[in-house]
Amino acid sequence: MKYQNTTHYHHGDESAIGVLITNLGTPDAPTKQALRPYLKEFLSDPRVVEAPPARWLWLLILNGIILNTRPAKSAEAYASVWDTEGPGAPLLNIAQRQVDAIAERVRPHFKGRVEFELAMRYGNPSIASGLQKLKEKNCERIIVLPLYPQYAAATTASTFDAVSAELQTWRLLPELRFINKYHRNPLYIKALANSIREYQAEHGKPDLLVMSYHGVPQRYLDNGDPYHCECHVTSRLVAEELGLSKDDYKVTFQSLFGREEWIKPYTDATMKALPGQGIKNIQVMCPGFSADCLETIEEIDEENREYFMEAGGEKFGYIKCLNDRADHADALADVVLQHTQGWYERDAFDADADQKERDTVKANAKAMGCPF
Repeated sequence: MKYQNTTHYHHGDESAIGVLITNLGTPDAPTKQALRPYLKEFLSDPRVVEAPPARWLWLLILNGIILNTRPAKSAEAYASVWDTEGPGAPLLNIAQRQVDAIAERVRPHFKGRVEFELAMRYGNPSIASGLQKLKEKNCERIIVLPLYPQYAAATTASTFDAVSAELQTWRLLPELRFINKYHRNPLYIKALANSIREYQAEHGKPDLLVMSYHGVPQRYLDNGDPYHCECHVTSRLVAEELGLSKDDYKVTFQSLFGREEWIKPYTDATMKALPGQGIKNIQVMCPGFSADCLETIEEIDEENREYFMEAGGEKFGYIKCLNDRADHADALADVVLQHTQGWYERDAFDADADQKERDTVKANAKAMGCPF
């Protein structure tokens, strides 16, 4: 392998901490042409679709059937949510505001320089490009925060794979810290509870609060993935914060794909069944999504709303994701600060001493004939 040389490095350069905030991603446009490469990257990820030992068969189905049929349908869905949070994809727009809000809260805690970049696991801006930007800013220490509160191999571990794949090409590696979950962070739990309180102050309390999370195949849980358990932990902590009983809320799982069994109960089946059980006034939220996107705006607030109302429901309320709420930004900043303790730029930084040391290094390097 040919490693990337660090051509921008010069003795005595000021170093920095880099913070890479990541999320799942979005196509570049709500079109069939843009969806095809995005879906190919997403569905080719072995973390997303675990298909051993017949991976060759899955790739044959993906390239021969799915990528020739699904992009057009997905493009229609994306077009229905495009520009709902500003020009472009809602997830990307919200994510950039989240990064700006986190940076505003984190920077005052550092005496040295700290840089922030946004990256997406699939699509643009890529994780590789985000890491490259931090490298160009001479970030010798990098912390990665995937905006997935609950750990899942298909999301969090896949992000680590992409980070690792990029760093494996570097000659000079940064010190790396990787955050793999924050499902119990007290500020995150309080932000979720606050969003519910605020919504109910305006719309009243429902018969049932439904907390819908993205689903994963049942075999992932059977093989040791803790995602299902962490979703239930988050929901229980939110319920305790609000003083809810077990009968006041329900945990469900959405976004099924393929024919195999996924973790239950399914959100869509729940929506169709609740009115028949006498529960006709519900509110739904998605605590596992850090930002509103196709799976919340179109799938929950449109498709599942329709399922519920057609089954005899009378009132359906959707509580938005935390997005760029101030209390959410506080929680995410808290997560970053917890995981950067002990780094020089934060705790022991002396600007004058740092400058003096860099000047000494530069002078010594020059005296030894180093050209950079």
